[in-house]
Amino acid sequence: MSGILETDSERLFAALRTVLAAKNIASADEIAERIAVTDAGSPAQGARMVARAWVDPAYRAQMLADGTRAAEALGIPMRGAPPLGVLENAEGLHHLVVCTLCSCYPRAVLGYPPFWFKSAAYRARAVRDPRGLLAEFGTELPPGTRIRVVDSTADYRWMVLPLRPPGTEGWPEDRLAALVHEGDMIGITLVHV
Repeated sequence: MSGILETDSERLFAALRTVLAAKNIASADEIAERIAVTDAGSPAQGARMVARAWVDPAYRAQMLADGTRAAEALGIPMRGAPPLGVLENAEGLHHLVVCTLCSCYPRAVLGYPPFWFKSAAYRARAVRDPRGLLAEFGTELPPGTRIRVVDSTADYRWMVLPLRPPGTEGWPEDRLAALVHEGDMIGITLVHV
C-alpha cells in the first residue's frame, strides 16, 4: 500500500485505533502486538502442545489444569485471550468442540477457525447429531464411545487433547506434532499414523 487507506474496513480500523489510543484503552503498539499474536496462531501451535503432552506427563497435567499457562510455557502468547481449557479424549470418551452462538475459537493455539466451524449447519449438527456429523468427516468411533460436546464461548475457549496413536512410542516431539491436525484438536477427526 502507498500509505493511503484503500478500503472502508481499513479506514474504520484506523479510526478505531485512534479512538482506543486517545482514550488510553490500547496503544498502537498494543494493537499491533495483538494482531501479530493472532496472525502467528496456527494449528502447529496446538500440535506442539499436544505432542509435548504425549511425551511429558508433567506438561500434560499442566495443560489439563490450565491450558493458558501450558501454552505460555511453550512460548505461545495468550495475553488478552480468553482462558483456554483442554479436554482429554480417552478410551470410551470423545470430545467435540463447537461454538453454538458464533465462532469462538482458541486462535492463539489453533489459528483462524475453518469455514465450516462457523457454519450454522456445523453448530446445529454438533449438538443435535454429533455422531452423524463425525461420520461425515470420516470419523468412526468405537461402539459405546460416549461423545461429549463442549461449547466454546467468548469467555472460555476449548481445545481437545486427542489420544496418542498406537505405534508412536519413542517418537520425538516434532514427529508427533506433524501427525496432529486442526480437526484432531477440535474433536472432528482422529490422529492417525
